[in-house]
Amino acid sequence: MHYDVFNGDADGIIALVQLRLAQPKTSTLITGVKRDISLLKQVPVELAKSVSVLDISMEKNSAALANLLTNNIEVFYVDHHRSGEIPESNKLTSLINTEPNTCTGLLMNEYLKGQFVNWAISAAFGDNMNQSAISLSKQQGLSEHQQAQLKALGIYINYNGYGRTVDDLHIAPAELYKACLAFTDPLDLINAPNSIFTQLSSAYEADMAQAESAEVLADNTICKVVLLADEAWSRRVSGVFGNELANKSPDKAHAVLTTNETKSSDEDTTYTVSVRAPLNNKQGADNICIQFPTGGGRAGAAGINQLPKEMLGKFIATVSEYYS
Repeated sequence: MHYDVFNGDADGIIALVQLRLAQPKTSTLITGVKRDISLLKQVPVELAKSVSVLDISMEKNSAALANLLTNNIEVFYVDHHRSGEIPESNKLTSLINTEPNTCTGLLMNEYLKGQFVNWAISAAFGDNMNQSAISLSKQQGLSEHQQAQLKALGIYINYNGYGRTVDDLHIAPAELYKACLAFTDPLDLINAPNSIFTQLSSAYEADMAQAESAEVLADNTICKVVLLADEAWSRRVSGVFGNELANKSPDKAHAVLTTNETKSSDEDTTYTVSVRAPLNNKQGADNICIQFPTGGGRAGAAGINQLPKEMLGKFIATVSEYYS
């Protein structure tokens, strides 16, 4: 039995769309909200014959990966996050590149020699790799309108991946993947009647309008940190709102916080944090986040799943000091 394990954001979903359009295969899907990256442990070793892993950190899944390889299960791994030490095994094929201007969708596009390049462009836009996406769009001779459409689709799919649980999302990532897989060209999906593009567009615009009321916790020439209300809409926009802020002020680092649910006292409050390195200095976001419990990510964009309230001041100071 084959398992496809992938991040529930635009990059993970679209990378798998490209792979399965090129190499159709019956598989069991394992995915979740964007923050749910410890996915590889869900693969049942006693059933699996092979596994494809897309857009989740090898470093964060190292124990599960080692277990699969020890049991002689073939693994195809494509990712752009921190990898840690890559195991040496004839059962592992890995395409890992942590360069800050690439993403899993672009790595998959290279692997497939551009068979579904419009999907890769949309993935890059969704992961806020705008310059890489624009460059590839120009190579393909896309019009500005087509480029704008692919950008919007990538952003909407990425937006859909953020939430505390799948219940926060408009469309479960596995279902969104299946809907995308029906189209060899994302422009056809965008222009299809009653498509998911229209559905997600309306939801995105409504949620982002509410994000304009975010509480500003810090704002200076180095960074901006904002706190969103503890609502489903705020969890959905936490990542894409960070991207929007970064695009507006490319010399600043940005962090978007949302309050995590708590059943005890205010002292037990934690925050989910999305960090964006300055677009003009796309490094260090992962180095900042790994200094805190449950932190991780990549150089340009990273996050912390549960930042304790008492560490908020330290976090803001760390961001400011890192980029000063």
